[in-house]
Amino acid sequence: MILDQSYVLTPEQIEFYKENKYIKLKNVLDDATIVHYKELIGRKVQELNTQNIPIEQRDTYSKAFLQIMNLWTHDEEIKKFVFNKRIAGIAAQLMEVEGVRLYHDQALFKEPGGGFTPWHADQYYWPLETDKTVTAWIPLQATPLEMGPLEFSAKSHLLQDGRDLKISDDSEQVISSKLRLGDFEKIVEPFELGEVSFHSGWVFHRAGANTTDQMRSVMTMIYMDKDMKLKEPANPNQQADWDTWCPGAKIGEVIDTHLNPIL
Repeated sequence: MILDQSYVLTPEQIEFYKENKYIKLKNVLDDATIVHYKELIGRKVQELNTQNIPIEQRDTYSKAFLQIMNLWTHDEEIKKFVFNKRIAGIAAQLMEVEGVRLYHDQALFKEPGGGFTPWHADQYYWPLETDKTVTAWIPLQATPLEMGPLEFSAKSHLLQDGRDLKISDDSEQVISSKLRLGDFEKIVEPFELGEVSFHSGWVFHRAGANTTDQMRSVMTMIYMDKDMKLKEPANPNQQADWDTWCPGAKIGEVIDTHLNPIL
C-alpha cells in the first residue's frame, strides 16, 4: 500500500520549501487510495456536518467550506490515513526535524457554489512556540481552477503585517494589499489527482470559489515538530485551540497529549 511507502524528497525540493514555505508534490497518492478515502471521508463529513443554513445566507467564512475536525477520532479506517507515515515523513523532511506530531486533521469541503477562502496565515490560530509546522493539503479529486484550489503567496512568511487577522473579508482586503505592495509572487495552479501541497504556518494562502457543480473534497493534516512546546495564547482563537486540540498541555512544555501523537 502506497501509504506505507516512503516518499524521499530531493535536496532541491527541500531547498525550494525552505525559501518559499510551500511546495506542491506530484504522485504522493495513487488513484486507488484517493478513491477509497474520498468515499470514507465524504461519508463521515456528511454524517458529522451540522451546517444547515443555505449557502447564500452564510457569512464569508461559512460560505468558504464545510469544516470537520479530527476525523481520525471518529473512524478507525480514516485514522489509518491521518496517521500514515508517508505524508508525515514528507512533513518531517520539509521541516528538517527528527519527527512530527499531529496537531489536528480537518476536512475542508467546498460545496458547489461555495465562496472564496480569504487570505490568511494558519498560525494566527495556533498557540505554538515555533514556526516548525506544516499543513498537508490533500485534494480527493483532480482540482481545476474552477473548483478553488489552494493559492500561495511565495515567501510571504517574511511578511509580519496581517499575522493578527483571522479569516474574514477584512483579512482578504488587508493581506491582499500588503502582498501586492511587497511584490510577493502569487501561485495559483490546478492540482492533478494524487498531487499534494505542503505549506508552513506563517505563509499566506487563500482559495478561489467553487464555480463547478461538484464538491471540492479536501483532507488536511497539520503537523508540528515532535518537540513543539505550547506558548501563552496571544488571542482567544489560540486559547480555544489549546483547549480543543492540546487538552492538558502546559505552557512551556512539549505538547505530548493523547490527541498529539508522534507519527
